[in-house]
Amino acid sequence: MATPAFDSTVLTRRGVLAAAAGSLLLAGCAPQGQRPEDGPSSSAPSDQDLIVGASLELTGTGSLLGVAQRQALQLTADSLNRTGLPVGNLVRSVRLQILDNGSNPEVAARHAADLTRIGAQALIGGVLGETSAALAAAAQRVKTPFLSLGYGDRIVLPLDERTFTYKLTPDAVDMARRLVELFESKKIRRVSVLAAEGMHGDSGVRAMREALADSTIDLARTVRLPATGRRFRAAAERAAGGQRDGVVVWGTAPDSGVAARELRAAGHRGPIFFDAGAVADDTVQGANAAAVEGAYAVHPACLDVSAATATTTAQLARRDFVNRYTQRHGVSPDFAPYASDALQLLATSARMATSLDRGRLRALLQAQTVEGIAGGYAFSADRHGGMEPDSLAVYQVFRGTWTRYA
Repeated sequence: MATPAFDSTVLTRRGVLAAAAGSLLLAGCAPQGQRPEDGPSSSAPSDQDLIVGASLELTGTGSLLGVAQRQALQLTADSLNRTGLPVGNLVRSVRLQILDNGSNPEVAARHAADLTRIGAQALIGGVLGETSAALAAAAQRVKTPFLSLGYGDRIVLPLDERTFTYKLTPDAVDMARRLVELFESKKIRRVSVLAAEGMHGDSGVRAMREALADSTIDLARTVRLPATGRRFRAAAERAAGGQRDGVVVWGTAPDSGVAARELRAAGHRGPIFFDAGAVADDTVQGANAAAVEGAYAVHPACLDVSAATATTTAQLARRDFVNRYTQRHGVSPDFAPYASDALQLLATSARMATSLDRGRLRALLQAQTVEGIAGGYAFSADRHGGMEPDSLAVYQVFRGTWTRYA
């Protein structure tokens, strides 16, 4: 969908996105209660398919998030293929080619070339910052549009070297600012930051420092977590020491829940604050449940899917996606909507371009202002990510569930 020419002084950016929501959200949604495979499939010849290559962390440190993205991709492709994808004068199918990068950036980079070689017109993947950055560099070499699912503001930078890459996750700077607003509302005066190693943690540390520098809140100390799977106790003890009212845990599941548990074991009794990467069932269940009860997280507002409040097109489509995902997989989608949005964005670009040409798909990606399942996106030639800041909301863990706070 092309960007609507609305005057920002009359309509908010959020209003523009809401007005644009219908095309992206409903194009691939099956009627509620009907599984996508129950309907007729497209009769498009296989050589006319929209082939989307996905390099995902199905094993290794990123597998908790990578498997969820694979499931969302398959669910959305099934929905699109119920009626087929109109591109020009043909009705085409969406065909997924999904590879496991094992959470290894070098493998992910090879996947970009391999998937393009077998005909993929676009790439999706990389739930870890490092695999996503490797895919972005490789996608640039093979001139294939790539939609990143990873956290890390530098994935799309420098922009002149990432002209084929678009990032769907929220930017660290936007999450940090929202956290600082929360601190101020709760009269938090001093915080420590416990950040994961790697690109995502680097972005979080940088963003928190900048956001806190513009506030009256002090940064007590910054501590980095070791790699996933190693012991977090020493890092948690350093973050919990000294004068601080709260601790920010900046990482992704499963590290987020483990870090919170170690903070409690180290004696921290104050509030814990998460970035969006923590929002997964794993964080609030099992051994983590007691440690994270009452914790806060900044996350896209897609968690609000109550039947009582779903009235807009965007809310209804989100509820439909969550219902279908939960029915099929028995768990809530949490992180999964990013992959669904990525595939829908590509489908919309193909419709608009009336072509599966990679260059035209890339050009149309940066002409879209849309409301997706996870939140709002407004790509442009000088902005390739991430999610719109006003898509973010604050949630609090209440009885083991992410509950809207603000």
